[in-house]
Amino acid sequence: MFARLLMLLALLFAAAPAFAVNPDEVLSDPALEARARTISAELRCMVCQNQSIDDSNADLARDLRLLVRKRLTDGDSDQQVLDYIVSRYGEFVLLKPRLSEKTYILWGAPIVLFVAGGLALAFYARHRVGEPTGSALSADEEAQLKDILGK
Repeated sequence: MFARLLMLLALLFAAAPAFAVNPDEVLSDPALEARARTISAELRCMVCQNQSIDDSNADLARDLRLLVRKRLTDGDSDQQVLDYIVSRYGEFVLLKPRLSEKTYILWGAPIVLFVAGGLALAFYARHRVGEPTGSALSADEEAQLKDILGK
């Protein structure tokens, strides 16, 4: 029983997603390859959208990995490579978007809407407090009420 459990765990871990980088893409310089892997892990596959280009087998991800490696071998810094990719594909290509005016709006809008809704609800509730609900009592109902209350 224990051996079967170990075998099942081994199969599960063997099925974990492997890096999609092909051997022909790997750079001969280990330092450049490490930088390329770091940059590739920050870039979104535009086809898969929930994977980095380092994990994706899509053709576009392969093209982006090759582009990153070419830019690094041409002497670009990591930031220059990221800026170049973002200039071609937009901020969406980054798995962790940069803090900018657009991201302020994206992350701030729910908070602003929540606060505005709370203020509107408080304003509405405050103005409803003094308003009577229902209709006025008739003369017979007022007489019955006075009789019940003993006045």
